[in-house]
Amino acid sequence: MVRYVISLTSRPPKLLIGMERCYKGQILESLLMKLPRSPKLRRLFLAAALLLVCQPAFAEKRVALVLGNSAYQNVPSLSNPVNDSAVIAAKLKEAGFDVVDSRHDLPAAETRRALRDFADAARDADIAVVYYAGHGMEVDGTNYLVPVDAKLERDTDVYDEALSLDRVLVAVEPAKQLRLVILDACRDNPFAKTMKRSVASRSIGRGLAKVEPTSPNTLIAYSAKAGSTALDGDAKNSPFTLALANHLTTPGLDVRKAFGFVRDDVLKTTGNRQEPFVYGSLGGNDVPLVPAKLAPVAAAPNPQAEARADYELALQIGNKDAFNAFLAQHPDGFYANLAKIQLAKIAAEEARVAATEKARLAEQERARLAAEGAQKAQQAKADADAKAAEQARLAAEKAKEVAQAQATEAERRRAATDIPSTRGTPDNNVPDNQPAGNAAGGGTNLASLNAGPPPAELIRSVQSELRRVGCLTGAADGEWNAASQRSLALFNKNAGTKFDVKLASLDALDAIKLKPSRVCPLICEHGFKADGDQCSRIVCGAGSFLNDDNECEKRRGKTPTAKREPDQRPDRAAQARPKPVRPQASGQIVCDDHLCHPVERGCHLEFRSSLEGGGRLGGGSNVQVCN
Repeated sequence: MVRYVISLTSRPPKLLIGMERCYKGQILESLLMKLPRSPKLRRLFLAAALLLVCQPAFAEKRVALVLGNSAYQNVPSLSNPVNDSAVIAAKLKEAGFDVVDSRHDLPAAETRRALRDFADAARDADIAVVYYAGHGMEVDGTNYLVPVDAKLERDTDVYDEALSLDRVLVAVEPAKQLRLVILDACRDNPFAKTMKRSVASRSIGRGLAKVEPTSPNTLIAYSAKAGSTALDGDAKNSPFTLALANHLTTPGLDVRKAFGFVRDDVLKTTGNRQEPFVYGSLGGNDVPLVPAKLAPVAAAPNPQAEARADYELALQIGNKDAFNAFLAQHPDGFYANLAKIQLAKIAAEEARVAATEKARLAEQERARLAAEGAQKAQQAKADADAKAAEQARLAAEKAKEVAQAQATEAERRRAATDIPSTRGTPDNNVPDNQPAGNAAGGGTNLASLNAGPPPAELIRSVQSELRRVGCLTGAADGEWNAASQRSLALFNKNAGTKFDVKLASLDALDAIKLKPSRVCPLICEHGFKADGDQCSRIVCGAGSFLNDDNECEKRRGKTPTAKREPDQRPDRAAQARPKPVRPQASGQIVCDDHLCHPVERGCHLEFRSSLEGGGRLGGGSNVQVCN
């Protein structure tokens, strides 16, 4: 659309044709010849004509009817049509169609009623679209949509139980600019296998028949070329519907080019087995279903952009000279107040360092005098000086903490305020006369700043530095999550700092940057040990193994034991019993009925009468008696 810009000055109006194209611009050519001669009247008349004629192209009315039949009652049901129709209906609603009537699993009577209601909605529409997914068939060159309650026992039943494509074209006929019918119905028809032929010459085709619309500005899109069938695919949606969802509602894309992209996608997805086809023609102008998005209006230049950039540079340097140079360039305004807060923080830190050094020297002097046994008056004066220096050090420490807290809060809120400006919204709402307050006196007025999370750039910087000093193992993703908070807590523990782990602050970033090397200890897995900034594998020597404490431990050898055969093992009970000691001979001899032998040592001879053994009277002999 051509935009006509009028120069509303005392000079004759000029017509500048440029940025957009008005499809009714030719009307202005006749109006220009009839403008009044008065310059003032000419300007008013031309302005009114432009407002009436050059209306935005996206003001047109667009309506759509979406039908999906899956639950067929007399043949096996289909899985995809209801899902396909839901996807297309959602896309059309998202594209801003004025009416999107979505129906599924309709019988014949309700389908006719839906088409009749849609025809009423299309009477004042510029674009009318009908999408149908389900069974379709061709009989004698005429295409029919099959409702879910159709039986189609014979070929002539299609006239009573199905709806012809012509009936659908009648429903979109009232649309002025574009009439579009999309049929995802080129499936293998199960009715044709059992349908009885009343006339042998009547043909029942495979898929849908070729059609040529008779009305202008009408397009009929098939999911597969005439005479062929479409594929449902392995997903919950057919390849044709997925391609439609990707291209049909692209803003500013001509509908014919959109179907060209759909054809290419389906051919690629199905391995050239299915080729969508479009019948009908349009004029020379592009006809998109969704108008092109207007180019965003360039944001007005931010008067504080230069000051913000200089302040951020001074903040990165972080010393007094940088902030004094910034104040010399920008003595007033919001960022000047922030620079003064930073200077107050630096001054408080310098005062703390000086007080700490003074307290250390005073304590050394007191200890020296006490060791040398100085006079009591000198020791008392040194004790008082050390006590006063320590109190000054504590006061400076507290003032430094207050100044640092104020600077941290100011930076956190500044970062939150800068977030909208990064999206193209100027931050002119921040007043230049924002009072900075006094860090030493307490109370910084930051009421005009809105609280919010720190920007992702600051978080990523803090995370990167935490990774460098070994406190963070995850990625620097710009999200201040629980892992990032634990890493900052670990830094506080090992570096002796007390930063708030709930947010990523510039003070924390500056403190981490000051650490030249690793702060958090390197933690290695079992089997590895810390070796500088890396984990190296622990290798144990021969005869050793790695125990649970991650240390090499020497293996204990097994003690060898001797084995004996069972028949060679002596009787342990026999070994335990002592052997009897045979008494030694005493030099006497004793004889019995068989032989004589010496009397054993420890034994003696006794005479025994034969009467004791039951012998005859007067008999007897010596016997050996051993105790």
